[in-house]
Amino acid sequence: MSRKPRPARPSRPGPSYRLAMFDRDFLLGDSMRGMRLQMEYKKTEEALLAWGVRSTIVVFGGARVREGGTGGHAAWYEEARRFGRIASERGGALRNSDGVRDNVIATGGGPGIMEAASRGAREAGAPSVGFNIRLPHEQAPNRYTTPDLTFQFHYFAIRKFHLAMRANALVVFPGGFGTLDELFELLTLRQTGRMRPTPIVLVDAEYWRRIINWEALVEAGVISPEDIDLVSFVANAAEAWAVLEEAGVAREEVAAAPSLPSPDSA
Repeated sequence: MSRKPRPARPSRPGPSYRLAMFDRDFLLGDSMRGMRLQMEYKKTEEALLAWGVRSTIVVFGGARVREGGTGGHAAWYEEARRFGRIASERGGALRNSDGVRDNVIATGGGPGIMEAASRGAREAGAPSVGFNIRLPHEQAPNRYTTPDLTFQFHYFAIRKFHLAMRANALVVFPGGFGTLDELFELLTLRQTGRMRPTPIVLVDAEYWRRIINWEALVEAGVISPEDIDLVSFVANAAEAWAVLEEAGVAREEVAAAPSLPSPDSA
């Protein structure tokens, strides 16, 4: 008596059977890099829109600066903290007018000067934005950024885009390579006309004139004399805010203007 043949077992589906949206190997592959860039931009954009963040004041500075530190660190920390509070109280971040906020403090989200500026905003009762970046040695967000506005980026390019696109002003405290990178990135946008006339303020003029010989760049013919006028040198937070007031940063029509050119004007 012959046995009936057993039914064939269904083959086990391979990776191609996974839904694309849940396929980690596919999503993290080289071919999807463009999509990952787009998603990283869009996730942050939607959160900022939900909070009505129309414009920001970006604060740069050293992550190694510590409250109560030595060698100028204590003064830098306190001035950044003071600036975060002044700008938040006077710039419009406290006002939620027609669902939008202007001149919200935005930083790289980490410790040091970034923490100090966010702390000042928190003390004023205003939100602050933290644009953190994923690094080999993880950068932990400071505890003063608004939780809903604390982001983590993989791509430096998208992080820099978000730092620049809503900026009504850039206020830069002493810092190292990362601070210099951000400063010169945005100075180049200003110099080349790819960013609207946005004030760039360097706090602690003595520090900035000591580490960068601005006049030597002019003498060497690699920048024009008027390029130095793209930056303002000040001593402290109060002077920094005075420069921004003089530039009209707190005016509604300035606050509402985009920082980067539209595709039609690019």
